[in-house]
Amino acid sequence: MNNENLITEKDVAHVAALARLHLTTKEIADFTTQLRSILEHGRDITALDLAGIPPTSGPIPLENVFREDVAGSCIDKSEVLSQAPGHQEGQFLVPPLLDGSE
Repeated sequence: MNNENLITEKDVAHVAALARLHLTTKEIADFTTQLRSILEHGRDITALDLAGIPPTSGPIPLENVFREDVAGSCIDKSEVLSQAPGHQEGQFLVPPLLDGSE
């Protein structure tokens, strides 16, 4: 099968119209080239003999990487607040993001 037969500019324009996308002639040509490349790559993969290879989600087997959730010591609140540019009533003091008119 020829690469140009995989998808045509007419196909791209049709799908764009279905999606209500307004594409220029250049965009249609660019997307056609890109989609042909993607479909060609898919065709290359389909041609591979993968009969003896089990399906997998990735090349490296993953194991549970969670650690035990153990409570540890915490930094003293007053020490943390002493490093902040500003604090008030035991909380960080930050400038307002909005001026209140929103």
